[in-house]
Amino acid sequence: MMLHAMSELTLKHENVQKLINSGEKFDVVIVEQFGNDAQKALSTHFGAPLITLSAIGANYWINPLVGNPSPPSYIPDLMSDYPVPMTFCERLINSLMYVFNELIYNFMVFPKQNQLMKKYIPNAPAHISDVLYNSSIVLLNSHPSINQPVPHVPNMIEIGGFYIKPSKTLPQDLQEFLDNATEGVIYFSMGSNLKSAELPKEKRDAILKTFAKLKQKILWKWEEEDLPGKPPNVKTAKWLPQQDILAHPNVKLFITHGGFLSTTETIYHGVPILAIPIFGDQKMNARSAVTSGYGVYLAFNELNEETLTTSINKILNNKRYKENVQMRSKLFHDQIVSPLDAAIYWIEYVIRHGGAPHLRVAALDLPWYKYLLIDVVAVIASAIITLIFIFDSRYFHIGNLKPIH
Repeated sequence: MMLHAMSELTLKHENVQKLINSGEKFDVVIVEQFGNDAQKALSTHFGAPLITLSAIGANYWINPLVGNPSPPSYIPDLMSDYPVPMTFCERLINSLMYVFNELIYNFMVFPKQNQLMKKYIPNAPAHISDVLYNSSIVLLNSHPSINQPVPHVPNMIEIGGFYIKPSKTLPQDLQEFLDNATEGVIYFSMGSNLKSAELPKEKRDAILKTFAKLKQKILWKWEEEDLPGKPPNVKTAKWLPQQDILAHPNVKLFITHGGFLSTTETIYHGVPILAIPIFGDQKMNARSAVTSGYGVYLAFNELNEETLTTSINKILNNKRYKENVQMRSKLFHDQIVSPLDAAIYWIEYVIRHGGAPHLRVAALDLPWYKYLLIDVVAVIASAIITLIFIFDSRYFHIGNLKPIH
């Protein structure tokens, strides 16, 4: 499994092993939650409280580890693109995915991570379960302006967009390109992991033909030196300062893969999106943009000149997309403190209060059958069945009594 291989490569890296054996002391250990649970034992090794960072908000990777409820009745699976509310069939599949994820993690992911923990971390606990459920707090890169509102136990702290910085001055060529775009600019980027240069030729040609028809200028993150057939209204660059570009008032539309960080940034700056998701949580983010009214979802296999043109014009010619994303942006900015300040406060809070064990919910100390009230349901069901049997037997006996002559 790729995540296990990545975890092992990290733990056995020369610099990581040097740190592990350095004898250093820390006030707190922060570990991102992404199939790398063995690394959480670094908190035990260094004798410091554990803080977990979830880069995409509450999800099935982290919810069971802090006892956070996540009802599959209205919280879609991370990898789905189900709308809310879901249909019966969607809720059925969503519930099965919930059970499937629990089985995968408990019988495949955690045992392997336990092996890696024991192999590479000297002062690790006896078993990975001793640290898995011991996060002092979980920092969530989420906010109700971006994500569907969901339950959070007390030690889950939202710091969505904590990494966003005030916009800076753009390089001169980009500044002039954006300033001179009297009809506006469309910004196109498929993120850092996906490369536009690797798009199939038919998809690339459809995009080029569409862009050539538009009166807007196009700023395209293209990873190669040349773009064959590039129209005159298109400017390409191997790397672009995305946040600073989205902050420019002439940017009218962001064509994106729908990654969570890109979604956060576009809401922060109030730019509607055309999402073309490829994998992971991108489909869910795209569906959320449609539900919230600030974006259009175009499936990659349906991308052609006609569908792309229609989708772009749908957003540019309907002001409600801009209005909806600006409303979301206002919600995002309306916070008592900045997300980064909130993160700093809660990290220091954990240090001040010795790991803040008072935030831990009692659900973590219950076996699954008690948490789900299986024992209670079983007793009630047994009592009901017993009563039915007694009354039914009595009725049957009375009904068969013969009259006395």
